[in-house]
Order: sequence, then C-alpha cells, then structure tokens
Amino acid sequence: MFLILGYLIGLGAIFGGFVLEGGSISAMIQPYELLMIAGGAFGAFFAATFPRSFKAVLRTLPMALKGSKYTKVAYLELLSLLNELFLRIRQGGLMSIEGDIDDPAASELFKKYPVLLADHSVLEFLTDYLRLMIGGNLGVFEMENLMDLDIDTHHRELEVPVHALTRAADGMPAFGIVAAVMGVVHVMASVDKPPAVLGELIAAALVGTFLGILLGYAVVSPIASRIEDRVAEGTKMLECIKVALLATMNAYPPQVAVEFGRKVLFSTERPSFQELDTHLREMKGK
Repeated sequence: MFLILGYLIGLGAIFGGFVLEGGSISAMIQPYELLMIAGGAFGAFFAATFPRSFKAVLRTLPMALKGSKYTKVAYLELLSLLNELFLRIRQGGLMSIEGDIDDPAASELFKKYPVLLADHSVLEFLTDYLRLMIGGNLGVFEMENLMDLDIDTHHRELEVPVHALTRAADGMPAFGIVAAVMGVVHVMASVDKPPAVLGELIAAALVGTFLGILLGYAVVSPIASRIEDRVAEGTKMLECIKVALLATMNAYPPQVAVEFGRKVLFSTERPSFQELDTHLREMKGK
C-alpha cells in the first residue's frame, strides 16, 4: 500500500506539475526511448547476475508489495514459543523437546504457533540450534560464534537481490543519457527537417534523460529499499532467537532468557513487558 501510495504521490507531483506549467503529457510518451532505457538496463542487469541471483530477485520482489510479516503478533508468538521451550528444558532437560524439534509440523507445541510454523527460515534456525544444544556438546562461546556466522550468511544471501536492484537503479540514469545521445544523433541526421519536427525530436531525446532518472530513483530504487528493510526485519528475528538461546545456555531462568530476546527487537514492533506477560498467561491457560 505504501509503495503504491508513494508512486502515486511522486509521479502525480512530477507529471501534475508539468501539466500545470503548460506541458503536454503526450510529449512525454516516447515508447522507443523507454525501450532503449528499460531494455538496456534489463540486459545489463541480466548479464551482471548469476542464475541463482536472478531467481532470488524474482522471489523477493513480492516482498516489496506485501506488508511485513514481522509484526508484534509474530514476535509475541516467537517469545511465547521460546518461553515454553525453555520451561520444558528446565523441568525435563533438553531431551524433553527432542521429539518436538525433530518434527515441528507434527508437534502439538509448535502447532500452537502457526505464524512461526509457516516461516521456514526462522523455524530451521531455531530447531537447528536446539539440536546442537542437545547433542553438539558446544560451549556458549562456540555456539555464539556459529550463530553469528549463520546469521551473517543468511543476511548476505537475502541482500543479493537488494544489491542487484540497487545497481540496476543506479545504472538507469546512464541508460537515459544513452537514449538521449541516440536521440541527438537522430536530430543531427534530420537537420533538413522543419523546425517544428526538429523540436519534437529534441524533446524526445530529452525525455530519454528524464525517464532514465525517473525510473531509477522513483521506481526501482524504492523497491530495493523496501526489500532491504524486510531483510533487516528477518535478521532481527534470528538475533532474538540467538540471544534467548545463549541466555538459557548460561542458565538464566526462562522468563529472563525470553526478556533478553525481547530487548533485541525493534522498538516499533517490540511487545512491552506487560503485553508479553499477559500473552504468556493466556497461552498457559490453553
């Protein structure tokens, strides 16, 4: 919604201002200029990416159009799940959760948290490190280093589409200049035409520069920025799990370990202590 609204505001202000000062929208309709800019940029983008990077861009594009799945509800589910896992570990040891983490989809515990159960990356991160806690015989320091490397790899992988789209956006103004130069070449080859015709050709060439800048900074760049924000939110979820697991490995009580995780979250979506406490009481009654 915000992406579409931003497009409407930005493009409306640009083209609306042009019309208000007496310009004609028909003069801006230059399909051949658009073909050169969009086609050139896409060709360069395609040539600069590997197949896996190209597929990653296609997979992540819907993230720019959808709302964030990392909401307060999702974080409450995560913290509640961690709290219940830590309580079971404290009461029955690590082996008491082995069946749950081996098959989360069939676990009655995980079924209570459908939002997390549907998030493959978060679920895999959590269950993998719980398995290591059960049988890996790793210390807190080794576990923290491994988690940091894992989170960094996850973050870098998700940033591949962001960098690809950012490079495409940065290159579009240059392709706009290319289209404008091609237009000028066409103008110079048509100097025998009447002034009115030459004026139209010059205007078309200038539109090429305009479209390159507009598409790069007003269309493609906002998509890359929105995906980058989604990547940061996903990484924050993993950091929350990391901090909470390390706290419970250091023998902190479940509620304190969960509080460690809560403090890592962004303040805009982080549930308050009272909200979390109320939610935990509600889940305990189910």
